[in-house]
Amino acid sequence: MSTHAYVVRVAEDPADREACFTLRKEVFVGEQGVPEDIEYDAYDAVAVHVLAVREDGLPLGTGRLLYGAAAAGKTGGDMTVGSLGRLAVTQAARGLGVGAALVRAVEDAARARGLVAVDLHAQTHALGFYERLGYVAYGPEFPDAGIPHRAMRRVL
Repeated sequence: MSTHAYVVRVAEDPADREACFTLRKEVFVGEQGVPEDIEYDAYDAVAVHVLAVREDGLPLGTGRLLYGAAAAGKTGGDMTVGSLGRLAVTQAARGLGVGAALVRAVEDAARARGLVAVDLHAQTHALGFYERLGYVAYGPEFPDAGIPHRAMRRVL
């Protein structure tokens, strides 16, 4: 797979958005055992979704940005901070830089909306990944869908 190029784009049309949801189901519900009824939420309708797609059209990963009122509950009410979430990369595409490219695409979307920072809730096993991208953990560990997480922030 490493011989294939990929692009990351904002998921604008219904087919792109469906690819995002399918990827999330594969990774979070299928691999990690997150109950499907909590994987999808009302924020999906207002989020900016990003999608990584291989040159042959195969979806590789996704993530989403919440901002404004939709992000307030995750950012301590700070309307200048966005919330990155639902970052998922297929098993076959891990280690190819797809996750980092998706994070940067979410950050670009945040900057385009005038946000000054991005928060996220990282699964604790992924702390090092986000730290390498400039995120700093804060606050105590907490469970989300039965998986330990930490809050992290990166100033843009």
